[in-house]
Amino acid sequence: MVERVRRLLCGLHGHDNLLQFEPDRIFLKCVSCGHESPGWELADTPPPEPVRGSAKRRPLVHAELVGARRVA
Repeated sequence: MVERVRRLLCGLHGHDNLLQFEPDRIFLKCVSCGHESPGWELADTPPPEPVRGSAKRRPLVHAELVGARRVA
């Protein structure tokens, strides 16, 4: 009965999702009622590394410093 009330509250207000990790997948799990999203399966092979020189270079972003401001 308590679990049904929790699911009802989640249905009205939305789930309290937290990111959960397992060795072969990542998913969202509700702290209140235990609902799990389908998630993402993790592959055993790492992503390919870019070949040196083939990756585009990103332009550097320069931030301008702001001087002191007067407060009225």
